[in-house]
Amino acid sequence: MSDTDTPQPQPLLDDEALDRLDDFLESERVDADALDLIGAHGFLVALAVAPSDVPAATWVPELFHGEPAFADDSERESTLALLEQLRHNAIQVLEGGGLPELPFDLELGGLAPEETPIGDWCAGFMEGVFLDEAAWFAEDEEAAATMLLPFMLLSGLFADEPDMAELATDGQRLERLVEQLPELVLDLYLHYRVPPETPKPKPRRKGPPGRGKKTRKR
Repeated sequence: MSDTDTPQPQPLLDDEALDRLDDFLESERVDADALDLIGAHGFLVALAVAPSDVPAATWVPELFHGEPAFADDSERESTLALLEQLRHNAIQVLEGGGLPELPFDLELGGLAPEETPIGDWCAGFMEGVFLDEAAWFAEDEEAAATMLLPFMLLSGLFADEPDMAELATDGQRLERLVEQLPELVLDLYLHYRVPPETPKPKPRRKGPPGRGKKTRKR
């Protein structure tokens, strides 16, 4: 596919909405271990891709690491609505074969992934996978592991594993994976959410005249 054929990434929320989420997630009313805006973005994109829907009652406490000290019900509803809108918009973009715009530059600049927003986003994505890990690996464990490998590698969460540590030394490979992140997300969505086309049934071939017909008894 040429550059002219590659669809342009689409933002999942406008800048004003992202700023509102960022301000809230960075406030003292949210647990220090809660996901920040970059991690939450990756987390919600993973939920959009996930092979089975995860209810808000499950993912909201995981994102916030508990219940934030919302000022009132209105703030709670508006904040959760923005998070749900991000997830829904990701589904809409991917369902249409589009690419999600990620909230960072797609380059490492010589840094280790875990030292950049790229690593934070991929770590958030993997947190979304961990919510229902069995579902991600249920159908084809080998294919799932292969397709999730870039996210695992860039997240830095598996740096202690020898195989991952070896792959992490290949700077050029890491840069290529970062550039491909939006396409890799779409590939995962198509793998899990879009059923393969079933071949159309072939028309039944007619046998020779009279074949299979019962002979009338005289």
